[in-house]
Amino acid sequence: MLPDGKVVEVLNDGSEQPFPDAPLRPMSDKEINTEAKADVDAQPMTPDELKTVRRIPRVKTIRRALGITQEEFAARYHVPLGTLRDWEQGRTEPDQPTRAYLTVIAHDPEGVYRALQHSQPTIKQNQAV
Repeated sequence: MLPDGKVVEVLNDGSEQPFPDAPLRPMSDKEINTEAKADVDAQPMTPDELKTVRRIPRVKTIRRALGITQEEFAARYHVPLGTLRDWEQGRTEPDQPTRAYLTVIAHDPEGVYRALQHSQPTIKQNQAV
């Protein structure tokens, strides 16, 4: 793969040729599933194996996709750093409203950031009428 993302095939003489955009051999979904199951190095996991898999918390995936540190994510999206670390290390999980918030961040991180920059909570005192 070239730095610009273009996929090329390197030939024996060292030259490169563009890799075809189309699949080498079109396959039906049934053929794909059959071939995948035949690959001994990529067998589907059993339900028992799935239970033991270490899952990467979604918040960590979102943060990494944004290319920012835990500290930057915490500051940018107003999440306590310790809480973020707990989520990422699997010690705790975000509750349902927080998962919804993380979904919004995943879909529009800059929009959430802009909205939070302009939100200054104001405290209004009751005025006698």
